[in-house]
Amino acid sequence: MATPHIRSIGFTCHNAEAVADFYCSHLGCARNTTLEINGGSYADLLGLSGSQLKLVRLQLGAERLELLEVVELAPGLRPGRPIPADSRSNDLWFQHICIVVADMDAAAAPIRTLIEQGQLQTISSAPQTLPSWNKAAGGIQAFKFHDPEGHCLELLQFPADKGEARWHAPAAGSPCLGIDHSAIANADTPRSCHFYEELLGLRLGGDGVNSGVEQDHLDGLNGTEVRITGHRCLEGAGVECLNYLQPGGGRSLPADQNAADTAHWQIRLEVSDLEAVASRLEHFGGSLVSAGVIQLGNDQATALGFCQALQIRDPDGHQLQLVCS
Repeated sequence: MATPHIRSIGFTCHNAEAVADFYCSHLGCARNTTLEINGGSYADLLGLSGSQLKLVRLQLGAERLELLEVVELAPGLRPGRPIPADSRSNDLWFQHICIVVADMDAAAAPIRTLIEQGQLQTISSAPQTLPSWNKAAGGIQAFKFHDPEGHCLELLQFPADKGEARWHAPAAGSPCLGIDHSAIANADTPRSCHFYEELLGLRLGGDGVNSGVEQDHLDGLNGTEVRITGHRCLEGAGVECLNYLQPGGGRSLPADQNAADTAHWQIRLEVSDLEAVASRLEHFGGSLVSAGVIQLGNDQATALGFCQALQIRDPDGHQLQLVCS
């Protein structure tokens, strides 16, 4: 696989098994493997040295979702925090996965039922169709909501003239097809472009501004004006930066947010040269989480599928796990 390439997107859960059941029952995911991590170099990588972890891996189309549960936190480490109840789409800790669907009505119906029953919280007032004046996004249907633990999700259906060819192939079974991208809130578009393109090697995949009543209803905000910049790998999922120009007041990602917090997300990105990224990271506004490049022990390397890794933050604090086979 050519690099850079997103191997998985994941987040921290209080109860990974229960969250996995939701994704499999309602969003077309299939269980892959479950890994038990008893400290060692992988816990060191995350900044949770000595902790016992569980990784529940799910498959959705060609993409992998990885749920992290901290089974037992090592002594002396701060307990994980829940996602702030008053989180908004323009807060800089905002992150979601975009699940592409073949039929928005079919995909959204069971989710909307759970929302009506009070089992889930919504972000969007209802599925929205973006207006035709928006040349880059016109005709796209989208719907945002929270999973049972508060992680943000987006269902998205491309019109015939937009999206990769794989999203228009005949589908069987679930209307959920795969993960197109993980979207992250950011404060400075040029800075993020330099980071994701010049440092990590992704390519620009689109840049435009969304606004209007449909965007308000989609994001749960008022007077929304958001600059959306896509960064793509050669194939597979990408990263989408959301710079909310309006409304103001978006809060910064807490400097001490870590992998024990339910608001923690990470993108596992395979790259060709970890040391080269580490040496230039600060220049591009990023920072280290791990103590440099971590060499995994043989057992963990075999289970996880990579032997070296580097845990970093982007300029806004979002975490990426860079790996090398």
